Amino acid sequence: MKLPGIQINTKVVRRILGNNRNLVGVCCFSVLFLIGFFMYGHVGLYFNLSGFLIVIGGTFAAAFVSFKFSRLKILCQVLKASYRTREIEPDEIVETLVDLSLKCKFRGLLSLQEDEQETTVLFLCRALGYLVDGYDVRQMRDFLTTEISFFRMRREETERVLRTMAEFCPSFGLIGSVVGLMSMLGGVGDTSVILATIPVALTSTLYGVLFANFVFLPLAAHIQERTDREVLLKKIILEGVVAIGSDLHPRALENKLKSFLTPSARAEKLVSLERIRKKFNVGCAESPHHGEAPRSEALSS
Repeated sequence: MKLPGIQINTKVVRRILGNNRNLVGVCCFSVLFLIGFFMYGHVGLYFNLSGFLIVIGGTFAAAFVSFKFSRLKILCQVLKASYRTREIEPDEIVETLVDLSLKCKFRGLLSLQEDEQETTVLFLCRALGYLVDGYDVRQMRDFLTTEISFFRMRREETERVLRTMAEFCPSFGLIGSVVGLMSMLGGVGDTSVILATIPVALTSTLYGVLFANFVFLPLAAHIQERTDREVLLKKIILEGVVAIGSDLHPRALENKLKSFLTPSARAEKLVSLERIRKKFNVGCAESPHHGEAPRSEALSS
Protein backbone atom coordinates (compact mmCIF):
# COMPACT_ATOMS: atom_id res chain seq x y z
CA MET A 1 0.00 0.00 0.00
CA LYS A 2 1.46 3.37 -1.00
CA LEU A 3 0.41 6.94 -0.16
CA PRO A 4 2.15 10.17 -1.27
CA GLY A 5 5.44 10.24 0.63
CA ILE A 6 4.38 7.29 2.82
CA GLN A 7 5.09 3.61 2.40
CA ILE A 8 2.92 1.29 4.48
CA ASN A 9 3.77 -2.33 5.15
CA THR A 10 0.43 -4.09 4.66
CA LYS A 11 1.62 -7.18 6.59
CA VAL A 12 2.37 -5.09 9.68
CA VAL A 13 -0.96 -3.25 9.38
CA ARG A 14 -2.87 -6.55 9.17
CA ARG A 15 -1.10 -7.92 12.25
CA ILE A 16 -1.73 -4.76 14.30
CA LEU A 17 -5.40 -4.73 13.31
CA GLY A 18 -5.67 -8.44 14.10
CA ASN A 19 -4.35 -7.92 17.64
CA ASN A 20 -6.64 -4.91 18.16
CA ARG A 21 -9.64 -6.89 16.94
CA ASN A 22 -8.98 -9.48 19.64
CA LEU A 23 -8.77 -6.77 22.30
CA VAL A 24 -11.90 -5.03 21.03
CA GLY A 25 -13.77 -8.36 20.98
CA VAL A 26 -12.78 -9.15 24.57
CA CYS A 27 -13.83 -5.69 25.78
CA CYS A 28 -17.16 -5.65 23.91
CA PHE A 29 -18.35 -9.08 24.95
CA SER A 30 -17.09 -8.62 28.52
CA VAL A 31 -19.24 -5.51 28.72
CA LEU A 32 -22.23 -7.50 27.46
CA PHE A 33 -21.48 -10.17 30.04
CA LEU A 34 -21.40 -7.61 32.85
CA ILE A 35 -24.55 -5.87 31.64
CA GLY A 36 -26.37 -9.17 32.23
CA PHE A 37 -25.40 -8.91 35.91
CA PHE A 38 -26.33 -5.26 36.33
CA MET A 39 -29.62 -5.11 34.40
CA TYR A 40 -31.86 -5.62 37.42
CA GLY A 41 -29.92 -3.53 39.90
CA HIS A 42 -28.73 -4.67 43.34
CA VAL A 43 -25.14 -4.72 42.09
CA GLY A 44 -23.79 -5.05 45.62
CA LEU A 45 -25.32 -8.52 45.93
CA TYR A 46 -22.69 -9.94 43.55
CA PHE A 47 -19.76 -8.81 45.70
CA ASN A 48 -18.90 -10.87 48.73
CA LEU A 49 -15.41 -10.89 50.18
CA SER A 50 -15.89 -14.07 52.21
CA GLY A 51 -16.98 -16.14 49.18
CA PHE A 52 -14.16 -14.65 47.07
CA LEU A 53 -11.51 -15.57 49.65
CA ILE A 54 -12.86 -19.12 50.02
CA VAL A 55 -12.73 -19.76 46.26
CA ILE A 56 -9.43 -18.03 45.44
CA GLY A 57 -7.64 -19.06 48.63
CA GLY A 58 -8.79 -22.67 48.36
CA THR A 59 -7.97 -22.93 44.63
CA PHE A 60 -4.44 -21.60 44.97
CA ALA A 61 -3.79 -23.60 48.15
CA ALA A 62 -4.82 -26.77 46.30
CA ALA A 63 -2.59 -25.75 43.38
CA PHE A 64 0.41 -25.42 45.71
CA VAL A 65 -0.38 -28.84 47.17
CA SER A 66 -0.68 -30.38 43.69
CA PHE A 67 2.30 -28.80 41.91
CA LYS A 68 5.82 -27.72 42.76
CA PHE A 69 6.49 -24.02 43.16
CA SER A 70 8.85 -24.17 40.16
CA ARG A 71 5.98 -25.41 37.97
CA LEU A 72 3.72 -22.55 39.09
CA LYS A 73 6.55 -20.10 38.46
CA ILE A 74 6.97 -21.47 34.93
CA LEU A 75 3.23 -21.02 34.42
CA CYS A 76 3.50 -17.32 35.30
CA GLN A 77 6.49 -16.91 32.98
CA VAL A 78 4.72 -18.62 30.08
CA LEU A 79 1.59 -16.50 30.52
CA LYS A 80 3.64 -13.32 30.74
CA ALA A 81 5.64 -14.18 27.62
CA SER A 82 2.57 -15.27 25.65
CA TYR A 83 0.94 -11.86 26.06
CA ARG A 84 4.01 -9.63 25.91
CA THR A 85 5.98 -11.30 23.10
CA ARG A 86 5.01 -10.55 19.52
CA GLU A 87 3.81 -13.56 17.58
CA ILE A 88 5.94 -14.41 14.55
CA GLU A 89 3.90 -15.21 11.48
CA PRO A 90 4.65 -18.43 9.53
CA ASP A 91 5.17 -16.47 6.29
CA GLU A 92 7.92 -14.46 8.04
CA ILE A 93 9.77 -17.67 8.88
CA VAL A 94 9.31 -19.02 5.35
CA GLU A 95 10.61 -15.74 3.92
CA THR A 96 13.65 -15.84 6.21
CA LEU A 97 14.49 -19.45 5.34
CA VAL A 98 14.20 -18.81 1.59
CA ASP A 99 16.49 -15.79 2.03
CA LEU A 100 18.99 -17.94 3.92
CA SER A 101 18.87 -20.58 1.21
CA LEU A 102 19.69 -17.99 -1.42
CA LYS A 103 22.43 -16.50 0.73
CA CYS A 104 23.91 -19.97 1.13
CA LYS A 105 23.89 -20.31 -2.67
CA PHE A 106 25.65 -16.98 -3.11
CA ARG A 107 28.15 -16.97 -0.27
CA GLY A 108 28.42 -20.53 0.96
CA LEU A 109 27.33 -22.32 4.11
CA LEU A 110 29.65 -20.51 6.53
CA SER A 111 28.00 -17.18 5.70
CA LEU A 112 24.98 -18.35 7.72
CA GLN A 113 27.04 -17.97 10.89
CA GLU A 114 26.26 -14.24 10.84
CA ASP A 115 22.52 -14.97 10.88
CA GLU A 116 22.99 -17.50 13.66
CA GLN A 117 24.29 -14.68 15.86
CA GLU A 118 21.72 -12.07 14.80
CA THR A 119 18.42 -13.97 14.75
CA THR A 120 16.05 -13.47 17.69
CA VAL A 121 14.32 -16.85 17.15
CA LEU A 122 16.24 -19.18 19.47
CA PHE A 123 15.14 -22.37 17.72
CA LEU A 124 16.31 -20.99 14.35
CA CYS A 125 19.57 -19.90 15.98
CA ARG A 126 20.26 -23.43 17.25
CA ALA A 127 19.24 -24.98 13.92
CA LEU A 128 21.62 -22.70 12.03
CA GLY A 129 24.32 -23.57 14.56
CA TYR A 130 23.94 -27.29 13.76
CA LEU A 131 24.05 -26.46 10.05
CA VAL A 132 27.17 -24.31 10.28
CA ASP A 133 28.90 -26.87 12.54
CA GLY A 134 28.52 -29.46 9.78
CA TYR A 135 26.14 -31.90 11.43
CA ASP A 136 24.61 -34.56 9.21
CA VAL A 137 21.06 -33.92 7.99
CA ARG A 138 19.74 -36.96 9.89
CA GLN A 139 21.42 -35.79 13.10
CA MET A 140 19.95 -32.30 12.73
CA ARG A 141 16.47 -33.71 12.17
CA ASP A 142 16.86 -35.96 15.23
CA PHE A 143 18.08 -33.09 17.47
CA LEU A 144 15.41 -30.65 16.37
CA THR A 145 12.56 -33.19 16.45
CA THR A 146 13.49 -34.12 20.01
CA GLU A 147 13.52 -30.47 21.02
CA ILE A 148 10.07 -29.92 19.49
CA SER A 149 8.66 -32.97 21.29
CA PHE A 150 9.91 -31.88 24.70
CA PHE A 151 8.82 -28.29 24.08
CA ARG A 152 5.28 -29.50 23.47
CA MET A 153 5.47 -31.75 26.53
CA ARG A 154 6.52 -28.86 28.78
CA ARG A 155 3.76 -26.63 27.46
CA GLU A 156 1.16 -29.37 27.99
CA GLU A 157 2.29 -29.63 31.62
CA THR A 158 1.83 -25.87 32.00
CA GLU A 159 -1.60 -26.05 30.38
CA ARG A 160 -2.55 -28.93 32.71
CA VAL A 161 -1.91 -26.72 35.75
CA LEU A 162 -4.52 -24.21 34.56
CA ARG A 163 -7.06 -26.91 33.70
CA THR A 164 -6.57 -28.48 37.14
CA MET A 165 -7.13 -25.10 38.82
CA ALA A 166 -10.29 -24.71 36.73
CA GLU A 167 -11.50 -28.04 38.14
CA PHE A 168 -10.78 -26.87 41.70
CA CYS A 169 -12.77 -23.63 41.45
CA PRO A 170 -16.36 -25.01 41.34
CA SER A 171 -15.55 -27.40 44.18
CA PHE A 172 -14.38 -24.57 46.43
CA GLY A 173 -17.41 -22.57 45.34
CA LEU A 174 -19.54 -25.42 46.65
CA ILE A 175 -17.54 -25.42 49.87
CA GLY A 176 -18.27 -21.71 50.24
CA SER A 177 -21.96 -22.40 49.74
CA VAL A 178 -21.90 -25.08 52.44
CA VAL A 179 -20.12 -22.68 54.81
CA GLY A 180 -22.77 -20.04 54.13
CA LEU A 181 -25.63 -22.49 54.71
CA MET A 182 -24.09 -23.77 57.95
CA SER A 183 -23.68 -20.21 59.20
CA MET A 184 -27.25 -19.48 58.21
CA LEU A 185 -28.56 -22.50 60.14
CA GLY A 186 -26.53 -21.44 63.14
CA GLY A 187 -28.29 -18.09 63.09
CA VAL A 188 -31.86 -19.38 62.91
CA GLY A 189 -34.06 -16.87 64.62
CA ASP A 190 -31.63 -14.02 64.03
CA THR A 191 -32.60 -12.21 60.82
CA SER A 192 -29.37 -10.22 60.59
CA VAL A 193 -27.23 -13.40 60.62
CA ILE A 194 -29.37 -15.04 57.94
CA LEU A 195 -29.19 -11.95 55.69
CA ALA A 196 -25.42 -11.80 56.15
CA THR A 197 -24.75 -15.46 55.33
CA ILE A 198 -27.08 -16.00 52.35
CA PRO A 199 -24.82 -13.99 49.99
CA VAL A 200 -21.86 -16.16 51.03
CA ALA A 201 -23.79 -19.31 50.11
CA LEU A 202 -24.87 -18.02 46.70
CA THR A 203 -21.91 -15.94 45.53
CA SER A 204 -19.33 -18.62 46.38
CA THR A 205 -20.81 -20.96 43.76
CA LEU A 206 -20.99 -18.06 41.31
CA TYR A 207 -17.33 -17.17 41.87
CA GLY A 208 -16.23 -20.79 41.46
CA VAL A 209 -17.98 -21.19 38.10
CA LEU A 210 -16.91 -17.70 36.97
CA PHE A 211 -13.20 -18.13 37.69
CA ALA A 212 -13.14 -21.60 36.14
CA ASN A 213 -14.83 -20.61 32.88
CA PHE A 214 -13.81 -16.98 32.52
CA VAL A 215 -10.21 -17.09 33.75
CA PHE A 216 -8.46 -20.45 34.03
CA LEU A 217 -9.97 -22.34 31.08
CA PRO A 218 -9.53 -19.41 28.64
CA LEU A 219 -5.90 -19.02 29.75
CA ALA A 220 -5.34 -22.74 29.21
CA ALA A 221 -6.89 -22.50 25.73
CA HIS A 222 -4.67 -19.49 24.97
CA ILE A 223 -1.54 -21.43 25.92
CA GLN A 224 -2.67 -24.39 23.81
CA GLU A 225 -3.24 -22.18 20.77
CA ARG A 226 0.10 -20.41 21.26
CA THR A 227 1.86 -23.76 21.64
CA ASP A 228 0.33 -25.15 18.44
CA ARG A 229 1.43 -22.03 16.60
CA GLU A 230 4.99 -22.19 17.93
CA VAL A 231 5.24 -25.90 17.11
CA LEU A 232 4.19 -25.08 13.54
CA LEU A 233 6.94 -22.45 13.31
CA LYS A 234 9.49 -24.91 14.68
CA LYS A 235 8.44 -27.54 12.12
CA ILE A 236 8.83 -24.99 9.32
CA ILE A 237 12.32 -24.15 10.61
CA LEU A 238 13.17 -27.85 10.90
CA GLU A 239 12.18 -28.61 7.31
CA GLY A 240 13.79 -25.44 6.01
CA VAL A 241 17.16 -25.94 7.68
CA VAL A 242 17.27 -29.63 6.74
CA ALA A 243 16.47 -28.67 3.13
CA ILE A 244 19.26 -26.06 3.13
CA GLY A 245 21.63 -28.69 4.51
CA SER A 246 20.53 -31.05 1.72
CA ASP A 247 21.33 -28.31 -0.87
CA LEU A 248 17.72 -28.13 -2.05
CA HIS A 249 17.06 -25.58 -4.79
CA PRO A 250 15.72 -22.28 -3.29
CA ARG A 251 12.62 -22.33 -5.49
CA ALA A 252 11.89 -25.93 -4.48
CA LEU A 253 12.42 -24.94 -0.84
CA GLU A 254 9.99 -22.07 -1.22
CA ASN A 255 7.33 -24.32 -2.72
CA LYS A 256 7.87 -26.92 0.01
CA LEU A 257 7.61 -24.44 2.88
CA LYS A 258 4.58 -22.72 1.38
CA SER A 259 2.66 -25.94 2.00
CA PHE A 260 2.69 -24.96 5.71
CA LEU A 261 0.90 -21.68 4.95
CA THR A 262 -2.75 -20.88 4.42
CA PRO A 263 -3.87 -20.35 0.80
CA SER A 264 -4.11 -16.58 1.31
CA ALA A 265 -0.53 -16.41 2.62
CA ARG A 266 0.80 -18.47 -0.30
CA ALA A 267 -0.36 -15.93 -2.89
CA GLU A 268 2.49 -13.52 -2.17
CA LYS A 269 5.79 -14.12 -3.94
CA LEU A 270 8.40 -14.48 -1.24
CA VAL A 271 11.62 -14.46 -3.28
CA SER A 272 12.59 -10.91 -4.19
CA LEU A 273 15.99 -10.21 -5.73
CA GLU A 274 15.86 -6.61 -4.56
CA ARG A 275 15.15 -7.70 -0.99
CA ILE A 276 18.01 -10.21 -1.07
CA ARG A 277 20.45 -7.57 -2.30
CA LYS A 278 19.35 -5.12 0.36
CA LYS A 279 19.18 -7.59 3.25
CA PHE A 280 22.35 -9.58 2.58
CA ASN A 281 24.36 -6.99 0.63
CA VAL A 282 24.59 -9.19 -2.46
CA GLY A 283 25.82 -7.10 -5.37
CA CYS A 284 24.79 -7.47 -8.98
CA ALA A 285 28.22 -8.65 -10.02
CA GLU A 286 28.54 -11.19 -7.23
CA SER A 287 28.39 -14.75 -8.48
CA PRO A 288 27.62 -18.00 -6.72
CA HIS A 289 30.34 -20.35 -5.54
CA HIS A 290 31.83 -22.87 -7.88
CA GLY A 291 29.61 -25.87 -8.51
CA GLU A 292 26.44 -24.09 -7.37
CA ALA A 293 23.48 -23.07 -9.47
CA PRO A 294 23.78 -19.70 -11.24
CA ARG A 295 21.86 -16.81 -9.73
CA SER A 296 19.39 -16.57 -12.57
CA GLU A 297 18.52 -20.22 -12.04
CA ALA A 298 18.22 -19.77 -8.27
CA LEU A 299 15.72 -16.96 -8.70
CA SER A 300 13.77 -18.20 -11.67
CA SER A 301 10.61 -20.22 -11.44
